[in-house]
Amino acid sequence: MAAADYYEVLGVPKNADEKEIKKAYRSMARKYHPDVCKEPGAEERFKEVNEAYSVLSDAQKRQQYDQLGHDTFTSASKGQNSNTGGFHGGSGFSADFSGFGDIFDFFGGGFGGHRPQGPARGGDLLMKMEITLDDAVFGADREIEVLHNEPCQPCNGTGSETKKANPCSRCGGSGQMKQMSQTIFGQIVRMTTCPDCQGRGRVPERRCGSCHGSGSTRVKRKVTIHIPAGVESGMRLRMEGYGEPGDPGAPNGDLYIEMHIRKHPVFTRHGDDLEIIMEITPAQAVIGSKIEVITLDKRTVEVTVPQGIQHNTALKIPGEGVRKRGRPGDLLVRVRITTPRQISQEERDLYEKILEIEGKRQKEGKKGFFSSFRAKKEK
Repeated sequence: MAAADYYEVLGVPKNADEKEIKKAYRSMARKYHPDVCKEPGAEERFKEVNEAYSVLSDAQKRQQYDQLGHDTFTSASKGQNSNTGGFHGGSGFSADFSGFGDIFDFFGGGFGGHRPQGPARGGDLLMKMEITLDDAVFGADREIEVLHNEPCQPCNGTGSETKKANPCSRCGGSGQMKQMSQTIFGQIVRMTTCPDCQGRGRVPERRCGSCHGSGSTRVKRKVTIHIPAGVESGMRLRMEGYGEPGDPGAPNGDLYIEMHIRKHPVFTRHGDDLEIIMEITPAQAVIGSKIEVITLDKRTVEVTVPQGIQHNTALKIPGEGVRKRGRPGDLLVRVRITTPRQISQEERDLYEKILEIEGKRQKEGKKGFFSSFRAKKEK
């Protein structure tokens, strides 16, 4: 992972538009492509350029990157291996392991359709994880269990019980096989990976019984992932090397964990703001009052309801929303004026007094419009 800011990698300002980013990427990728540039570190630089472009060229990823910052965006997703075994359940998330190698094209495909020869990197995996609104607002560390490809311990990753390997007799130690075919356009030579040595060029002297000569085993590991404050549904965290195993000599793919926020019974989220509905009486709305609001982290905050407040008005409590990087969001208290269904005689007398003051009380003996209409109809 590149240590530099993605904007610095591409050499563009933070307010650069899509065209500027694409132009800078093409220029940098052409400059550092391994087939063009032979300077030391060119290949690594080329990967950094592709990684930066894969984030900044996607509007959603770019917004998350700008919101969380480079360090949080890149390091929060790597996770920490707790180095413990065993299975303790997977409550809190559902797994959907399916290959999706085109999600982030970090390393590109070269120019003119050229693809570098050699062992192929492992495919990426996707896990969908359900989290609470509290986790999304404040951030959290969660422990999950994943399958991880590691070197086989009995053979030290050699694939051989004797820990020795011999040159492959089928490919002569090159790891590649030539296949020639005659077409109307002439003779075509195609290079394929040797099926006997899987591209290694060497075969185990005596295949390991634990890994069957592959040199690696699939093990279960508990890892701790950091959910940064401010994540939204659909946002993905990346765990490097926890995807599908690659060809011998190639790195594993990555595991992407897609966040899905569970609906909260009291609070709703609108971007970086939270909202709660509070009911008040008509008297509180007319005269004004003070109400107590319980925040998401279970603190009590007193809110002043101004006199004459209208139904569905939102009162703002600054800084009590999503705790994202920079300025946090706000808590909106949505006021709903409720009419009581049952009142005491004393309350009824007071409401009638108000109607009388307002001049809207129905006088005794005076019939309303609908009463007069029914009387006429009955005649």
